[in-house]
Amino acid sequence: MERTFVLIKPDGVAKGVCGDIISRFERRGLKIAGVKFFNILAEQADEHYKEHRGKSFNSNLVNYIMSGPVLAMVLTGENAVKIVRAMIGPTNPAEAAPGTIRGDFGLTIERNIIHGSDSISSAEREIEIFFNKNELI
Repeated sequence: MERTFVLIKPDGVAKGVCGDIISRFERRGLKIAGVKFFNILAEQADEHYKEHRGKSFNSNLVNYIMSGPVLAMVLTGENAVKIVRAMIGPTNPAEAAPGTIRGDFGLTIERNIIHGSDSISSAEREIEIFFNKNELI
């Protein structure tokens, strides 16, 4: 069984679409192994976006992800990473098809509602940033 990490970003929480997003994943057959609602700490944001360190837009990403509460989840299922990425849609909501999470709820690339791990190794790294082992089923 594969695990993946999903983060509903501050704009998604502010829009009140967390329940709908969770329902989409559950209806698809993915199982929730962990979920929590919190404000991201600076250290977590920096580690989450470490591949963007030194880039001109990094500080905007870090400030944005810390601008309000987020909802983090660990989902499990066959091909969970690939399925979640397909359900989320492209990073730019303007390019996301209707029916995808970003296509239905996102407006701009800077405020694109949700993050999903792009690989199993990224999922493992991101899960460790935001969850303790005792918080997962």
